Amino acid sequence: MFGEAWDWLGEPNRWSWSDPAGIPYRTVEHLGFSALSLVVAAALTIPPALWLAHYRRAAFLASSVVNIGRAIPSFGLIILFWYLASRWELNTSFWPLLIALVALAMPPLFTNTYAGVISVDADAVDAARGTGYRERQIMFGIELPLALPVILAGARVSFLQLVATVAIGAIVNNGGGLGRYIVDGFAQGVGGYGEILAGGVAVIVLALLCEGIFSLITRFAVPRGLRVETTRQPQMS
Repeated sequence: MFGEAWDWLGEPNRWSWSDPAGIPYRTVEHLGFSALSLVVAAALTIPPALWLAHYRRAAFLASSVVNIGRAIPSFGLIILFWYLASRWELNTSFWPLLIALVALAMPPLFTNTYAGVISVDADAVDAARGTGYRERQIMFGIELPLALPVILAGARVSFLQLVATVAIGAIVNNGGGLGRYIVDGFAQGVGGYGEILAGGVAVIVLALLCEGIFSLITRFAVPRGLRVETTRQPQMS
């Protein structure tokens, strides 16, 4: 199997940026679906979660959303939206996977935004309100920056989940990013084991790289005063 995977990786078109058989081509496709879904989900969830948390409303909704998100099977969503898109004569190569991915990314973003804003120090909010800040200025100038570490943690969870789910979407999608290799390998039977192995390793490597990139984003996007200093050692007198 490892020899077959190595031979498969050595094929001439395997590292093409323009050929759908190339790993770079499929990686860009994979990341494009994941990033687009995360942006759409963030636009749909962060503003209402920020508003609800600022006014301390819908606490039960915030706690329920994450439980609902955990209970929904990602593969079931993809199949459902593929069926609806085919019935409505929509583009089944794009919309079913995108809508399913957005639905999967929304719960962590919503709950983390709500929890992050709720945890902001009330004294800081009261001080801003006492100096004449309007409610909108407090939300976007005080609460949102202070809640940013928690929001980015939710975004990281969502994005890694999206990276894994795009691969599953190859079952109903002509694209599917790196998951295309896994599906095509299974379709070949025993002769496709090498492709399955290579495709699975590619998805794992991509997920690990995305985890590292999000760690860097968190490091540089979070205000310096909010970073937890975990490497400081006590000084000897």
